[in-house]
Amino acid sequence: MAEGALSPGVNLEAFAQAIAAIQALRSSVTRVFDCLKDGMRHRDTLEGREKGFVAAFQESLHSVSRDLGELERLSNLVGKPSENHPLHNSGLLSLDPVQDKTPLYSQLLQAYKWSNKLQYHAGLASGLLNQQSLKRSANQMGVSAKRRPKAQPTTLVLPPQYVDDVINRIDRMFPEMSIQLSRPNGTSAMLLVTLGKVLKVIVVMRSLFIDRTIVKGYHENVYTEDGKLDIWSKSNYQVFQKVTDHATTALLHYQLPQMPDVVVRSFMTWLRSYIKLFQAPCQRCGKFLQDGLPPTWRDFRTLEAFHDTCRQ
Repeated sequence: MAEGALSPGVNLEAFAQAIAAIQALRSSVTRVFDCLKDGMRHRDTLEGREKGFVAAFQESLHSVSRDLGELERLSNLVGKPSENHPLHNSGLLSLDPVQDKTPLYSQLLQAYKWSNKLQYHAGLASGLLNQQSLKRSANQMGVSAKRRPKAQPTTLVLPPQYVDDVINRIDRMFPEMSIQLSRPNGTSAMLLVTLGKVLKVIVVMRSLFIDRTIVKGYHENVYTEDGKLDIWSKSNYQVFQKVTDHATTALLHYQLPQMPDVVVRSFMTWLRSYIKLFQAPCQRCGKFLQDGLPPTWRDFRTLEAFHDTCRQ
């Protein structure tokens, strides 16, 4: 009863006979190769050796043909397995004889185990999160009739006087860097940073958050015709265009919303490292110029100079 449930549609008796036929076929094939290996030995005359070899070889081939025919007969009696495979069609992948080259079934099992583990851990994480009292959960907002007003983030509404104090402290930290602060459009601040006689940087700020930077040469014009800072025009020199791109990358690197003054100070410290833009060699190749440009990249941690291609 149990065997019939495990293998419906399969003749078990014929299946056992087929296995015995396979073993007999393998023995017959082995005898063929043994006959070829021994050759024409164990005979006195050459004619006797040839006849004995031909006779033994023919008998071995007849045995192989007989066993193969028997196996084909039994294979028709075994029957087809049931289509209700426990793993459906994917279970047939385990029958692939070339497991080393196409281990699909083992990979499928591994992916299935990984999926079960992921589902288990996701369930645990969901249970832990549901234990917390989230004030902004959808359930509590639906139950509560009165909604509290959203609290405005304090870091975005800093008073202008506090911003001025932070900029003044940074200006005093670096003697070779001068910072001019202006507010042409209300409370948003705009900085004109002059670094020695090397370059000028226009910094557009929203409170203490830097939105945009443009780097130009020391002798380039940074004002529009009406006397305002030009925050849209790029530098005419490729070297300062490169530095502008690197400064934009630095803004994405120095991010600490809880302490915006630290972010501005860190960015200005990084910007000050360009005081030797045309004097510092590349720390990797040791050259001052590469493709006609000096090292325009400054490492965010060590502030060392690198060419744009040498920093990779």
